[in-house]
Amino acid sequence: MSRRAHIAMASIPAPGHVNPSLEIIRELVARGHRVSYINDPMSTEAVTATGADLVPYSTRLPVGTGGSAWPEDRIGIADLFLDDAMAMLAAARPALDGDRPDLFLYDIAGAAARVLADNWDRPSLQLSPTYVAWQEYEQDMAAEVAAMKQDPRGAEHYRRFAAWLADNGLAGTDPDRFMGRPEHALVLIPRALQPHADSVDPERYTFIGPCFGSRSEQGVWTRPDDAEKVLLVSLGSAFTDQPAFYRACSQAFGSLPGWHVVLQVGRYVDIAGLGEVPANVEVHRWVAQLAVLEQCDAFVTHAGMGGSTEGLYCGLPMIAVPQAVDQFGNADALVDLGVGRRLDTEQATPEALRTALLELTGDPEVARRSAAIRRELREEGGTARAADAALTDRDVPGARFQGVRRPAARRRRMRTAR
Repeated sequence: MSRRAHIAMASIPAPGHVNPSLEIIRELVARGHRVSYINDPMSTEAVTATGADLVPYSTRLPVGTGGSAWPEDRIGIADLFLDDAMAMLAAARPALDGDRPDLFLYDIAGAAARVLADNWDRPSLQLSPTYVAWQEYEQDMAAEVAAMKQDPRGAEHYRRFAAWLADNGLAGTDPDRFMGRPEHALVLIPRALQPHADSVDPERYTFIGPCFGSRSEQGVWTRPDDAEKVLLVSLGSAFTDQPAFYRACSQAFGSLPGWHVVLQVGRYVDIAGLGEVPANVEVHRWVAQLAVLEQCDAFVTHAGMGGSTEGLYCGLPMIAVPQAVDQFGNADALVDLGVGRRLDTEQATPEALRTALLELTGDPEVARRSAAIRRELREEGGTARAADAALTDRDVPGARFQGVRRPAARRRRMRTAR
């Protein structure tokens, strides 16, 4: 019989980083492997529901603050993620040292796992919940990186990062390449959302597409019998403190003939402050988003990578109202794909929202493009293909890992030995 492998997964406690890979973890556990999942205890429920065991660390990230506690500048954000990686490694190393995993999987923010993989001569595989570097990425970003390094705070950040890598056996490793160029990665987003997709190295990056399961643990939602069409409005889980936007949506879509509206407002908004809610609008702090989208006809989204992917997977026309980080680029990508309209927050008036919805849902070309992308994503293989790519059991004393490279440090040592 094939050996039961011990696999470690590392991620941060944010839905956009945890959710994309949960079904892969669940599949690996179902195949008989043991998974140790490094994350903050606030992710315990999501992690243990897959059958994995939580390896806890205390995050340094201001997760769950509505976005208000996050720095507005790139250097401040980079410092936070570096501090978090240091905290993750400090907790994970002693927790796993006596039971070293056979394989490390890690989110783009799980740098500690890549350090341990190199230190312990284990293969590692990134599970990317967002787009990845293309061939010319470093050249395209050179001016921005140079400006960051010229700033005294940025220079100090790079010094700390390099020192941390050196202290953990990776002296001389470039921090940008360490973060941006994994040994190998499975890309868990639609290829259609990847910038410069034709220039992405296929030897390093494998596009798997979204890995969705039933998510029954998140609850269910039933479409009303009398709803001709259903619209979901959601700004995700982080940047949701937007009461004026939700009031605009109620005004735009309330009493719209034939439409039933599901309005998710998050944890920060005073629902009473939204005023009188139209009869065709149901308001929730949280919904099982994929369960609702599978029964929807359109989606108003902040264009986070998770929401954009789910909308494409369900074949929905989307109104994108981006709030931060990659959402602006995703919003433009949805427009370029022919399935979306972008309205920045200040542009999202009731009139603009209503017009965009009616134009999108009344355009046969939008419907055709949405259906084509839906078919493409559902044919990519998803969870089972990702698990196959991560590892394959053999009837040998140890598991043979397929498509996963050994750490660079080990390859160097092996070449030197030869």
